[in-house]
Amino acid sequence: MVKGIEHAAIASPNPEKLAQWYVDNLGFIINYQSKNATFVKAPDGSMIEMIVSEGELARPRQKDPGLRHLALAVDDFENVYARLKAVGATFLTEPVSSKGNQVVFFTDPEGNILHLIQREQPMP
Repeated sequence: MVKGIEHAAIASPNPEKLAQWYVDNLGFIINYQSKNATFVKAPDGSMIEMIVSEGELARPRQKDPGLRHLALAVDDFENVYARLKAVGATFLTEPVSSKGNQVVFFTDPEGNILHLIQREQPMP
């Protein structure tokens, strides 16, 4: 039986540089590194593996088929949003507040789509 999602992977031409962006701007830590991969870990234990990419960089759109974004849960939406704006993150939407939730879509430096979210109440 599946217990949960341990990590997702992002293929990058420079995994170490991308991993450092997640550390510097989103509060992750580098928790494992090899010659082929760098893992970053969020405070809740969830991880993203940065692996060396091959081929051309594709720029997916939000509604293209397949996996489209990683949602990042925060406790202080306004503060994290302001910090991302200050470092020049590219936002795909304006922040939206609805039913006690705050959300915004943005990209990391390589164009991977991220979803910043703060929920008033966790999903059931």
